[in-house]
Amino acid sequence: MPIVSAQIIDGKAIAETVRNQVAVETQRLISESGIIPHLAAVLVGNDPASEVYVRNKERACHKAGLKSTLHRLDATINQAKLLTLVHALNSDPDVHGILVQLPLPKHLDSMQILDAIAPTKDVDAFHPENTGLMLQGRPRFLPCTPAGVMKMLELTGVRTAGKHAVVIGRSDIVGKPMAALLVQKGIDATVTICHSRTADIGAVCRTADILIAAVGIPKFVKGDMIKPGAVVIDVGINRVGERLVGDVDYAAASSIASAITPVPGGVGPMTIAMLLQNTLTAARLVQKRSQAAFTH
Repeated sequence: MPIVSAQIIDGKAIAETVRNQVAVETQRLISESGIIPHLAAVLVGNDPASEVYVRNKERACHKAGLKSTLHRLDATINQAKLLTLVHALNSDPDVHGILVQLPLPKHLDSMQILDAIAPTKDVDAFHPENTGLMLQGRPRFLPCTPAGVMKMLELTGVRTAGKHAVVIGRSDIVGKPMAALLVQKGIDATVTICHSRTADIGAVCRTADILIAAVGIPKFVKGDMIKPGAVVIDVGINRVGERLVGDVDYAAASSIASAITPVPGGVGPMTIAMLLQNTLTAARLVQKRSQAAFTH
């Protein structure tokens, strides 16, 4: 085993800082307006990983003073019934954030379901309207995992301006929005996205000052793909036997990188912390609308 030289970026500790801040701001919102931020989660079927995520989200909401409601649906539910529930949550003034836990069973059209969520309640920031606002640098909400990564970089003091950031993976949930956030004015990274068709992916990765792996393949990033002194962010969570491992070969990478996120305990807790932040933001939007209506 190599000697670990990289600084370990503690996602658990950073997430706790964010959650504590959300808790303080939530209490302020409640005392000012009586509005309790309310997240409604929809869980279809009983996917074990989804069960864990939803339970963790419920627990985090409770600790931060947010209201959380879980709608459990049978795996055999049809598209029309699921859409009916989404529309009911859209029109419920007590609900501020709606989260449909992915993946959905194969017979359901995930895109249509996610598009049906009201953009002002879309706390996962998957709706095309929210994606467009983010791309233009005027976000309503930020996608939770990429936003969590940005918060980690910020609070760890990682400089992004003028640095080369390489994102491995081009999913709509992590890869694409991650690249979009890194390239924004004020962040100012130079960004490359790698994917399954990238020629000599190892050579591209070796040019990265900041390497973000979100490819969903256990230990895909080997030590020889990392530039000495690079910051390595591992978004992957893969179950191998009884163990959770990331997309990065942690043992090899930690002797080459200057800083690295562990799996578990890295990006995962940040995703939930940013979901709470988005739910609070959604509740504040309701407060602003009611104040605007009152002044007119």
